Amino acid sequence: MAFCSLIRTFANMKLSVIIPVYRVEDTLDRCVESVLCQSVDEMEVILVDDGSPDQCPAKCDLWAEKDARIRVIHKENGGLSDARNAGIDIAQGDFITFVDSDDYLEANTYKSLLQQLEDADILEYSIYNRLPLTDSTYTDMDDYWLTGQAYKHTYAWNKIYRRKLFETVRFPKGKVFEDAYTLPQLLKEVRKLKTTSCGFYHYCDNPQGITATATGLQLRQLLEAHLTNGMPVDDTYYIHLLNIQIDVCEQTGDEPTLTPRRIDTTRFGDSKKLKAIANNILGIKQLCKITRFIHLFKKPSRL
Repeated sequence: MAFCSLIRTFANMKLSVIIPVYRVEDTLDRCVESVLCQSVDEMEVILVDDGSPDQCPAKCDLWAEKDARIRVIHKENGGLSDARNAGIDIAQGDFITFVDSDDYLEANTYKSLLQQLEDADILEYSIYNRLPLTDSTYTDMDDYWLTGQAYKHTYAWNKIYRRKLFETVRFPKGKVFEDAYTLPQLLKEVRKLKTTSCGFYHYCDNPQGITATATGLQLRQLLEAHLTNGMPVDDTYYIHLLNIQIDVCEQTGDEPTLTPRRIDTTRFGDSKKLKAIANNILGIKQLCKITRFIHLFKKPSRL
């Protein structure tokens, strides 16, 4: 692993921003500019070139020459988790955050967030036009997971973390939906977590991204992450898991691995209530089979 920026001393560093870089030459400049314009002086920006085959490596080095807050790692391609882990390994800030290099930040987001972080281990902030959060404080991580429905937004990039949480935790190399594996592990070490309405992360749709193109085998990994995370399950979370299980069975033909559960149907309305009733009457296995048959029947003929 080569470090192409000059070795610098980052004493009393407040925030380390880790940006994995791979095949994003069209969006990298926008991303880096949005981070550097955050009005935070005690900040380092770690660009992790994950063996990108385009102009990204050169762009990273140019940014390091322009701004002393930037450090660059050039490494062989290892995937998103491996790139984030490489950044974590050299991060010197009291806090760590991540930005995907095809996304960007609202101006002055970090400045307002850092003011709220003194007594929290994780601060989660809103995603523009996708996830509006309220100002809440959690000391019970089970409550955050279930009441806050954190399982629906395990994203690494709309959160700021106390660096010590990563002393024993890393993103799983070779896994997709790596955030779903990692957040529950971090929550085991958290004493206080906050969500805030301040600031915005701008997530940019990528039609080639894993969310849009996930295969059955990849969705199997997502389900595995949820079934092995050790977090509690209520009826609402169970419906979420049931939806993933149905997709996995439909795309792979797998037998269900989700433990059967009877759902309190009075808690839901509309489609969730219908699915809960079907689950209670038919069971997971039959529900998956029927759903798969219906979707196959609805597919247009290629003749």
